[in-house]
Amino acid sequence: MVQVVSAPDFSDLFLNRNRPLQEQLYQSLTEWIVSGRLVKNSKLPSSRRMSASLNISRNTVIHVIEQLKKEGFLIGKAGKGVYVSQNLPYGAMELASHISPGEKHTEISLPSLSDFTEAMKSRPRLKSRWPTLLPFSPGVPDLKSFPFPIWNKIYRQHQDRIPISGYGDPAGYLALRESLAEHLLASRGVRCTSDQVIITNGRQEALNICAQTILNYGDTVLMENPCYRGARFAFNMKNAKVNLIELKENRLDVGQLLKKNIKAKLIYTTATYQHPMGGVLPLKERSNLLDWAEKSNCWILEDESNGTLSFEEKPIAALQGMKKNTSVIFIGSFCRTLLPSLRLGYIIAPKPVAPSFIDTKSMLSGPCNLLHQAVLADFINDGHYVRHIRKMQNNYQEKWAHFCQLIRTHLEPDIHLIKSSAAMFVIIKTPGYDDVFLSEKLIERGFGNSPLSLSDANKSKISGLVLGCANTTQLQRLHFVKYLAKLIKKYKP
Repeated sequence: MVQVVSAPDFSDLFLNRNRPLQEQLYQSLTEWIVSGRLVKNSKLPSSRRMSASLNISRNTVIHVIEQLKKEGFLIGKAGKGVYVSQNLPYGAMELASHISPGEKHTEISLPSLSDFTEAMKSRPRLKSRWPTLLPFSPGVPDLKSFPFPIWNKIYRQHQDRIPISGYGDPAGYLALRESLAEHLLASRGVRCTSDQVIITNGRQEALNICAQTILNYGDTVLMENPCYRGARFAFNMKNAKVNLIELKENRLDVGQLLKKNIKAKLIYTTATYQHPMGGVLPLKERSNLLDWAEKSNCWILEDESNGTLSFEEKPIAALQGMKKNTSVIFIGSFCRTLLPSLRLGYIIAPKPVAPSFIDTKSMLSGPCNLLHQAVLADFINDGHYVRHIRKMQNNYQEKWAHFCQLIRTHLEPDIHLIKSSAAMFVIIKTPGYDDVFLSEKLIERGFGNSPLSLSDANKSKISGLVLGCANTTQLQRLHFVKYLAKLIKKYKP
């Protein structure tokens, strides 16, 4: 028989009236639960009694209790009240390690942070902290198919070399820049020389460098919507004015640019794989976009981090290589084609301004890991990279087709599949459902995903899930679909 423990009095819980009370109460109760001050299976006072004790509105107390119940910290027992959960949710113990047993919540007065940092606190986010290697996590490749023996052999050949033991060139390892320039010309029609290539620590640093190099505070940036949140954060760090261009057929609506007299310093686009909706910008519209940018004296930031593994053996040529002397900056990453832990990406900048991008890279972070760059250069030069890409295209297309068939069989018509141009991703719409809630439930079950609504800067209540199928098995895909079908049935609006 489980012993029920009475909860402590809340009269000593300090709430600052100059800060949001609901946020403070949520943080305090969470800390009390994970630190053990509110012991497992202890009963909370009624919401009426708590509101009177804390001198706050009862609605505030109810909202916090309901949130903690959703997250698994509290459980409601019909006719008996609310209790601290016997089994705390995933991540609670990690939080508990930073809180001393019995520690009281005290208000600490510190100097203020930047406006950007304060704005980040209010951005939409998932409550759960989940490992990126969960099956169905978007953007995670098939790690079991990575050619580790080949990679490790090249690694051993380089690890004792003195020339790669120093800091290196901020622009990147020359052999890698040369091999990457050749590869991008052959695969994507990108026209550049090695001195236009800047190697970065992944996609996000490439975006940060571009924003820092191009934008002044208050400049106007155009973005697709929905869009990649990391790009929006990079532009927000420069306090840019972000104007959103709504999608047409799941891709950038170039017609909006042509019809309206829009002035901007930069336009950000994911033309080969629209993130997150998966559309492809046709050749004619790419040409129109280039013409518009030239007439408008506007930079184009072309992000192809998701477009390498498309369904097409050779996708539509990159914007960067379609015309000479264009104002296109091309960025990409190896994290989704090889290994997330590799943390290598790149920028292809126009030749006249490439030194400025290198200067920014040098000041922000300095050179990337030189050993990893040397290994990757040989991996590309020896043909291993192209062979791996071709193998993964077939691998992912088979998984994508199987996953989509399961979704059609078990989830339609409640769930709508969205056509995607890359086999790594499956996008579904969940109209009428709270996609963040569904996402949390799936993560609790061990299934990675990303809610579609978090990519919508207009907060127009688009509901859906972005799923990765590359790092999954047949059995996992079947289990996922059956579990999501149960959630859809249970929580049908």
